[in-house]
Formats: sequence, C-alpha cells, structure tokens
Amino acid sequence: MHSSSAARLGRPVSVIGLGTWQLGADWGDVSEKDALAILEASVESGVTVFDTADVYGDGRSEQIIGTFIRAHPDIFVATKMGRRLPQERENYSMANFRSWTDRSRTNLGVDTLDLVQLHCPPTEVIESDEVFDYLDALVSEGVIARYGVSVETADQALAAIARPAVSSVQIILNAFRLKPLDAVLPAASDAGVAIIARVPLASGLLSGKYTRDTVFAANDHRTFNRHGEAFDVGETFSGVDFERGVAAAGEFTELAASVGLSAPVAALAWVAQLPGVTTVIPGARSVEQARANASAGSVEALDITPQIVELYDRYFRAEIHSRW
Repeated sequence: MHSSSAARLGRPVSVIGLGTWQLGADWGDVSEKDALAILEASVESGVTVFDTADVYGDGRSEQIIGTFIRAHPDIFVATKMGRRLPQERENYSMANFRSWTDRSRTNLGVDTLDLVQLHCPPTEVIESDEVFDYLDALVSEGVIARYGVSVETADQALAAIARPAVSSVQIILNAFRLKPLDAVLPAASDAGVAIIARVPLASGLLSGKYTRDTVFAANDHRTFNRHGEAFDVGETFSGVDFERGVAAAGEFTELAASVGLSAPVAALAWVAQLPGVTTVIPGARSVEQARANASAGSVEALDITPQIVELYDRYFRAEIHSRW
C-alpha cells in the first residue's frame, strides 16, 4: 500500500486507514473477537492509521484498539474528544481536556496519545485561542503528541488549518461530497496539514449494494439519524437524499466497472489520490471488507474526476454544496 505524509503530521501513514466507529456502536453489533480480526486484517493489508473516539461505544472502540496495540505498538491511533458533554464552549475546558485525554490514555493503554482531534466542535471553539492554548499545554506535557480538528464544514476546516499547530483536519469527503476540493484541500497542502477523509463511502451508498428498499438495523445511525435526529445529518449518507444516492451510486458503479474496479475500491482510491488528502478512513464490518478497502491504497492513478464532478453536479450540487 502507498503511504503519505503531511509536514505537520510528522510521520508517514498509509493512504487507507480504518475508521472504527462501527467497532463501538451505532452500526449494529460487532463482537470484540470480530473487531480484533478486522484490525488484524487491516494491519496485514498495510493499514497503519486507525481512527477512533472516546464516545464510540462509550470507550469500547478505544479499549478494543488498546488490546490490539499491545501486539502492534507501531500503529498510529487518532482519537477524538469533546462529545462526552454538550458541545458548548464552556465545556471545552482544561479540566475536561485532562479528564478526557486521561480516559483515552487508559482505554488505549498508552502514555502519550498519537493524535487527539476535537470531535466536530462548534465554530466558536475552533475560533477560541484559549482552547488551543490548552491543547498546546497537553502537547508540552507529553499527554498528546499532536492535535487536530474534526469538522463538519469547509469554513471550519479553513479556520483550523490557519492555526499554526493544528496537525490534521478530518472532514467528510467522497464522490458525493466534493465541497472540500474547492478550498480546503489546497489550503491544507499549502500549510502542510494532514487531511483525514472520513465517510468516504457515504455511509455505504458508494458500495453500490443498496436499493431504495434497503432496511438498516434500528440501532444503526442510517436508520435513526437519516434526518439529523441524533447528530449532523451530513454524517449519514453524506447528507444526500437516500433514494437519489442509490440512483447516483448505480451510475458510479458503472463508472468504477469501466476502469476495472468495484464501486467501493474505486471510491476509496479516488479520494486517496486527491492532492492534499493524507489518509482515508473507511469503516469495515468484516475481514473481507477490511482487505478490500485496503486494496484501494495500491490502485494505479485514476482519471475519473470529470465523470465524478458531472455526476455530483447532476444529482447533488444544488442540494448540498452550500450546506457544508
């Protein structure tokens, strides 16, 4: 698998990582045995970066990765904090940052966290110098090695990139969410900030496996957050209408086949190859899926951007481009 780096990240990582929300909660049930098998298959396939958060399964995802780290101490673990309390400015305090990072260090079994990302905070938090002073203090104390921000909008991403010690910005980026290509990716490249692309398969839409009649489990966010009932609707199917997404995915599947790839591998490879993208973090619910996702990191250069832009313009631009 190819690797990449960004100046502020300070180390190379695999261009395909693994997102581990699904190993904690909100995607149906995954046993610890199956979760560890998915992590192992990912490492065997060349994955070196694993993304988690302190709220995924109330720490379960971090704890499972903590078990895994003992056998694989060289992997890069990106976690997140800031959603254990309401996302209000006063909750982003030094005391809470210490509490949250201590909890994550315990869950992961490490002294220093590789990367801590603020977990989709409000814009006023990203604009607060005081918040970043707290993060700088944690770095100086050796609690965290570096920090980043996970964002919902392009404007938030640009504000984070402008801060001199932000190592990474995590943002939704896929064939159905092209807004970051306008300004975020160029700004990140210029600043040496890593871009971690999340929701790269639009919550599975870009797998090409769903129909208009597909039903998801009751405890799957694709059921309970389809209209933004629990968190930002942009996190579920990238905020696109499900039926339109299914139709567009059918066309994307044909495009992928025209270059000899499955839809999910083409979708991941395309994002991973975008200038400015450091790593892409699809989730996986099986060993087979983890291996297939990782294979996207070895795909030769793709030339399908014009077709993707045309598809996006026809199905989604008017509805979502201005929103995030």
